[in-house]
Amino acid sequence: MNIKVVRGNPTPEELAAALAVVRARAAAAATAPPGAAQERDAWSDPSRVARNRLPIPGPQAWAHTFWPR
Repeated sequence: MNIKVVRGNPTPEELAAALAVVRARAAAAATAPPGAAQERDAWSDPSRVARNRLPIPGPQAWAHTFWPR
């Protein structure tokens, strides 16, 4: 695995922290059973906000499309 810093000048500690996160994610993905789908948390699902809601027609309809009233 090669990692290249494209922009900036990270300290050795910052680079080590970033690499630790990447390695931990890779290890977690490698130990997951094959075909196991990652579940999304319900709070991050954009459809829960817009579920059963249609925007009210008008000039400000875009502002109410995805946000609760």
